[in-house]
Amino acid sequence: MLVKFANPGVNINLFLIVLLNNQTPLAERMRPSSLDELIGQEHLVDENGIIRKAIRAGNIPSMILWGPPGVGKTTIANIIANEVKMPFKVISAVSAGVKDVREVIDHAKRSNRTILFIDEIHRFNKSQQDALLNAVEKGVIILIGATTENPSFEVNSALLSRCQVYTLKPLSEKDLLKLAHSVIAKDEDLKSRSIKIGEHKALLNISGGDARKLLNLIELIAESITGDIVVTDTMVIEVAQKRIAIYDKSGEQHYDIISAFIKSIRGSDPNAAVYYLARMIDGGEDVKFIARRMLILASEDIGNANPTALVIANNTFQAVNVIGYPEARIILSQCAIYLACSPKSNASYVAIENAIRSVHDTGDLAVPLSLRNAPTKMMKEMDFGKEYKYAHDFDRNFISAEFLPAEIAGSKFYEPGKNPREEELRMYLRKLWEGKYSY
Repeated sequence: MLVKFANPGVNINLFLIVLLNNQTPLAERMRPSSLDELIGQEHLVDENGIIRKAIRAGNIPSMILWGPPGVGKTTIANIIANEVKMPFKVISAVSAGVKDVREVIDHAKRSNRTILFIDEIHRFNKSQQDALLNAVEKGVIILIGATTENPSFEVNSALLSRCQVYTLKPLSEKDLLKLAHSVIAKDEDLKSRSIKIGEHKALLNISGGDARKLLNLIELIAESITGDIVVTDTMVIEVAQKRIAIYDKSGEQHYDIISAFIKSIRGSDPNAAVYYLARMIDGGEDVKFIARRMLILASEDIGNANPTALVIANNTFQAVNVIGYPEARIILSQCAIYLACSPKSNASYVAIENAIRSVHDTGDLAVPLSLRNAPTKMMKEMDFGKEYKYAHDFDRNFISAEFLPAEIAGSKFYEPGKNPREEELRMYLRKLWEGKYSY
């Protein structure tokens, strides 16, 4: 029998397990039905978690669940619907259109208020998202959207303003081990056999914080080996390597490949960078996702070592949005190679992290009076802006003054990187601030 897959990213091994055994996959069989059964996401679902509180109050807001694959987005949506006993409709943004959305809304208007769960909502275009606005605003539907992408970029502002955004975290090693032991003990098929986890390093590494990936791997091991099983790292690696290496933009290898891509550019290896870029392009990865990650890297990993990198990355992002595939691959390649060949510096990233840490440690310190804005007479009488010295009135357009709050005066957050461009900045700052900052 010849089987053709409409979706090239399908997990072949998992499909064969279901085909041969004619049963629901382990990840679906063991999906939690209550918040108490859910492992992980305590910040949202524990006794003081905002989602648990909303369920108790019976007041569920429209929300966007943002997090990596396999951390409980769909599960939480199902649990909410079960707990509040409301009609629950599910559509996938990959295959659904405006017509499907309107059908759900019309049904909700004729019957009861309905929870609409949209998986991969970031794949909805503007018109599809706009179709939801009125129904969400009027409370005809409670929207629960799931996304692996930053909703600030992928969900339009009008819809985003009507939703709460809850961030889900990757599952910890402790969470994953707890889940693995739990399913082995509870699943009807697995508990009939003697399956023990002797070693777990490979199991956790390959799962990468993804519960679905973990359970799929456990199921593959159980199907591949007969009799009693003591899981070892070698066993896990052997089973995992037998899987067909297909790039799955819905999450299977999505994060591994983009991680390798970014680290190759950061490591100044243009060859590895274009290889992983090719993997993503060949797998149909969203062109905006690739371009956006390079735009972030241009600032985070190159920064002022080569400020032009940010300009090129931004132009790349704009260009590929206009061009699209297949020609966009050339623009992406040019940008990736340029970034890989640029000098590197994370000094700007470190500087803002240092500054944020200081803000968290010291709180909202008072801005010095001389630096405050004084648009009114009363503010001027309160000495706002008094004694401020305009730098351009002085030699070298510079005046040695204290701009930080008194409590952290003299703090240095920025340390220029070890590269020619920032060494020039270091020498310039050293001359200006001689005696104050140790550049």
